[in-house]
Amino acid sequence: MSIRTRAGAVVDRGRALLESDVPREDLPRYVAPLPEPLENLGLNLAWLIVAVNLAGTAFGFYYYRIQFARTPVEMWAFVPDSPLATLLIALALAAWKLDRQQEWLTALAFYGNIVLGGWTVYVHLAFWPAFTETAINPAMRQFLIWSHAAMVLQAFLLHRIGDFRPRAVGVATLWYAVNATVDYLVPVRGDPHHTIIPLRDDAPVGLGADALGVAGAGAFALLVVSIYLAMLTHVEKRRSRQGPDSLGG
Repeated sequence: MSIRTRAGAVVDRGRALLESDVPREDLPRYVAPLPEPLENLGLNLAWLIVAVNLAGTAFGFYYYRIQFARTPVEMWAFVPDSPLATLLIALALAAWKLDRQQEWLTALAFYGNIVLGGWTVYVHLAFWPAFTETAINPAMRQFLIWSHAAMVLQAFLLHRIGDFRPRAVGVATLWYAVNATVDYLVPVRGDPHHTIIPLRDDAPVGLGADALGVAGAGAFALLVVSIYLAMLTHVEKRRSRQGPDSLGG
């Protein structure tokens, strides 16, 4: 095989990765912000994304080891926020690849990656000076910020494999509403179970708010965003399938 033939084969394989037989509705950018070729690449590399997220889950559980030690066992389900989100999207994509796609699992993965991915970026920015004074390695800090930003991006792949039906959205809303409540408002057992932040919960940070309030505000705001995006995606997918006037214009 000549060099030109080999190069052509490589180009063809690369082009094939940017194409997909998975249907894609004509959705507005505010619910499907990723370019279609990038979505197709993600779908074609779904097993790789599953593996990366499982590796992230394993690292995340290790990262939370100190917080697990401080938390009553019965509350452990509310501790590993981001690792649970990466596990959920790994399971959602794996289930889809195995033709066992579950709407509730896809919705949970969507919420988790937006809420927890976005929250981590948010708190690192909101508490930037405080994080700078901690012992966390700067390279690790950058890794945490960018890997969690990637979690938000991968959430927008899920509209290709799920419809975000109301029942599934209800399941995801219930779980993450309970999770946020336990993390910031009613811990049930022990202290609030949110991911450790670089300030005491009652440390003042400005505008009359303490650190817990700032962290919690971000979590609840992102939960609202997730609910809105999930329901809007469902509506826009129905509109795309049935025509622009099918839902009242």
